[in-house]
Amino acid sequence: MTKEGFRAAIFDLDGTIVDSMWMWRDIDIEYLKRHGLRYEEGLQQAIEGLSFHETAIYFKEHFGIPESLTEIQNEWNDMAMEYYRTKVSVKPGVLEYLTSLRERGVKTGIATSNSWPLLDAVLDATGLREYMDSIHSACEIKRGKPAPDIYLLVAKDLGVDPSECMVFEDIIAGIEAGHNAGMRVCSVYDVHSEEQMDEIIARSEYHIRSFTELLGPKEAVCI
Repeated sequence: MTKEGFRAAIFDLDGTIVDSMWMWRDIDIEYLKRHGLRYEEGLQQAIEGLSFHETAIYFKEHFGIPESLTEIQNEWNDMAMEYYRTKVSVKPGVLEYLTSLRERGVKTGIATSNSWPLLDAVLDATGLREYMDSIHSACEIKRGKPAPDIYLLVAKDLGVDPSECMVFEDIIAGIEAGHNAGMRVCSVYDVHSEEQMDEIIARSEYHIRSFTELLGPKEAVCI
């Protein structure tokens, strides 16, 4: 498979094709404050790549949250829903790039660690749903990123061999998940991964700061 010849492009959601990573730190701070707890620096890195359910387990065990896992997740959903509906936007160039992939016959999918209620909210608010051939949440599988499960699930749904898939990711755990699935990875710049950017770039086959870099004459588009 040449770099021009991948048959499917599979995208992480938060921080990759939508500008939303900023909101999760705010939500974590507010959630912990509600429960009389203080936010810990490094928390975002500790839960990086975990599924929504796995993150709830981490919070319950690490912070000693007395509520059930369902109650924790429901409170997060309630807090995040309005953000996704009104404040989260698609990153520049994403819709245009997805359109170009469709024109080239490349299948498209989303593989996210987010929950289905929030995923549905952001898909409806941004219009991303109509650009995707397959959409799956890590809530459907047993292991979150860096395990390959979510990417393998989307590839199977698309009917494409993992070796013919290109993954787009913004975090190390997601890059590892793509490689563990036998796929190639294009990392995407996000300001909230700035401190790890050198490692992110080193671990991925390709890197872009913006999807606008992938637009233009077809002969100039390499991925």
